[in-house]
Amino acid sequence: MRRFSFFGPGDAFEDNLAAGRLTLFQQSAYAKIVTLKLQKLHPTFVAEVSPVDLRRVHDRATLDEIHKGMDEFALLVFRDQPFADAEQLEFAQRFDGQIHARTGAAVVGKSRLGNEALTDISNLDETGEVMAPDDRRRMYALGNRLWHTDASFVDPPGRYSMLSARIVPSVPVDTEYADMRAAYDALPAQVKAQLEGLRAHHSIAYSRQTLGFEFSEDEQEKLKGAIHPVVRTNPRSGRSSLYVASHASRIIDWPVPEGRLLLRDLIEHATQPQFVYRHSWRVGDFLIWDNRATMHRARPFADTKHPRELRRVTTLDIAESG
Repeated sequence: MRRFSFFGPGDAFEDNLAAGRLTLFQQSAYAKIVTLKLQKLHPTFVAEVSPVDLRRVHDRATLDEIHKGMDEFALLVFRDQPFADAEQLEFAQRFDGQIHARTGAAVVGKSRLGNEALTDISNLDETGEVMAPDDRRRMYALGNRLWHTDASFVDPPGRYSMLSARIVPSVPVDTEYADMRAAYDALPAQVKAQLEGLRAHHSIAYSRQTLGFEFSEDEQEKLKGAIHPVVRTNPRSGRSSLYVASHASRIIDWPVPEGRLLLRDLIEHATQPQFVYRHSWRVGDFLIWDNRATMHRARPFADTKHPRELRRVTTLDIAESG
């Protein structure tokens, strides 16, 4: 078990801080020592963090320690986080800045939540009922069962995703995550050399079309995609990782069939059991993952019968200042 000690505010401190009533000296005087416990859940990545109420985390020292945990584990699990929508958005901005709002789902239909920065990961329609089997939005959402990394189809791409579980049925509704750092480390030297300098085009239209989803010309025009390196290096940790998933449509300057075969080989390599963690959701779970270092996919369940409701916020990978 790993422990991070840092300065974290108590409740009264938080109330005064939020109201702007404390000087920097008072903030320091009122701060108390809090210890975060990180319990590793997988041999290469993922840790469960406790105890902390993320809604009340405002101080930079605490946020920096969570960043350090992300650098090490790439996926952090927080239990019992009763976020409201506004609180989740506010935490995401405090933690990592600018939020991704150019979602692919926004092209297909307006969000029932009224805010495209808050992605609706659910099987519910605007009335709160489970979607019909042939609902176009449900057909689109089935693409979440493909291995993917959030917002790789825009530039700048997604950095951290933060997913809050609001309604979880009694049947398993698991999500799998793959450690793309460990997968890269395990590649033969000649394959790493081959990947040097390669870039891939990422398109959410492409990944959905592989399942037979059809877009209008206007929708296609709004989903042109983006180009990113096949191997990315985290500037904070220095670790390299594969940056491929179902949105990756081709390798730039390669024949399309050869590029897609390479991408398929890399995804198959990265999703071997030794690189994969499976998360079983419960209400109040809040997961943060690094899209530069992981892939994920939803696992099937009887989604036309059991309601499930989660909310996701993704931040953009914008260079940190200073």
